[in-house]
Parts: sequence; C-alpha cells; structure tokens
Amino acid sequence: MVLGTPELDPLPDTANVTYIGPVLWQKPEAKVPEWIAGLKANRPVVWVYPGKLRYAGSSRTQFDSEVVLQASIEALAKEDVQVVLSTGHHELPRSFLPLPPNFRFEPFVPGLAMAARSDLMIHHGGYGSCQTGLYMGTPAVIIPTYSERESNARRVVEQGAGELVLPSSDASGKKKKVDTAELSAKVRKVLSTPSYKENAERMGARLREYGGAPEAARLLENVVQSRGFTKSQ
Repeated sequence: MVLGTPELDPLPDTANVTYIGPVLWQKPEAKVPEWIAGLKANRPVVWVYPGKLRYAGSSRTQFDSEVVLQASIEALAKEDVQVVLSTGHHELPRSFLPLPPNFRFEPFVPGLAMAARSDLMIHHGGYGSCQTGLYMGTPAVIIPTYSERESNARRVVEQGAGELVLPSSDASGKKKKVDTAELSAKVRKVLSTPSYKENAERMGARLREYGGAPEAARLLENVVQSRGFTKSQ
C-alpha cells in the first residue's frame, strides 16, 4: 500500500501496489480560533507553517525550517494579506519578535480546518503539509528545506497547484537564504491566478477518491481473511 496518488507519488507501472490516498486526521470538533474565523473576508488569508525551526536546539542543521519563517516575514510584511503563523506548538524565538502588524501568531491550529480557511499556504514542503493543503483545495508556495521536501514541492508544482522557491545555502548546507523578492512575486501570482486554486481543488477531489486509513484497514483485513486467519488469531 502506498500513501498518496500516482500523480503525487509516482512509481513504475510494473509496481504491484495499491494507492490509498492521504492519511490525514484531526479531531471532529476541531476548529480554528475565533479570531482566525473572524478575519476580513476581503483580504487574502495566508497561513505560514514553517514546521520545526531548529532540530538541534541552538545548533544549525541542514533540516531546519527557520529560513521559511524568516523569508515569509520579509516577503509578506508589506503585502496586503492577513498572515496566520503557526509552529505546531514549537517555541517562536524572540529574534523574530515583534512580528509585522499583518502577522498573528497561534502556536497550534488544526491543519485541515486552517487550510480550509486559507487562500494560500506557505510551508516547508513536508509530506503532511502538502497533502493537507491539496486535500482542502488550498494552493501553496513552498520553500523546501531539503531534497525530499523539494521532491514533494515539485509534484505540487507539476499539478499546477502551487509554486516553489528554492533556498540557496552555504557550503555546509546549514545556512540558507531565500530570495524574498521571488517569494513575494510568487505569492502575488498564486493569489491572483485562479488556476492555482482550481488545480488544488481538482487534486483535492482526486485525493478524496481514495479511502485513506479506513481503506488501508479494509485491505489488510481482506489479506488476513484470504490467508485463513481470524481476528482472534
């Protein structure tokens, strides 16, 4: 069984696999905070989710997502957008404070609900972030922080559901930088071009054609039963 779809997770035609679509979950009662639900309807809502800013405390690693946050602040501070920044309960370093006036920080937001409220996502290219945005029909501008995330981002771009901005890095690969003019331009492009939203919604419908975790469980039970086992065994 393979997560995702053939478009987003391609394998050779000879591969004997079954795609089950995304495995995404949030509490049924989960909602975005009231202040997010009440954001102005006539201004785009951009959700910035950088993921874990540093994976090794004060030391830099090539996997860190701090560059996503820094670039987003610099690129969006003067844009006419409402920015929701969340870090998945990770601490927001004091070095990023004060945030620009059009930014609001919420340590955690339920992903599917927040994606549904957003006009655009900016994130690090993690698999879950890519799937969450597409599932809810929300386009993205992705700043991938290492090769796996770049691969994820390129699949989204291939489907016309987003853009990507590649960071440059020093020789160590640990100190990264983003062209913030490019990021600003791509944010404006995605927000002003209807096809990005249309393609994200198309991919969302495609993802929902698969059964996710329930379908995976059904397939496993079929295998068990076909081998003559019972649930008690």
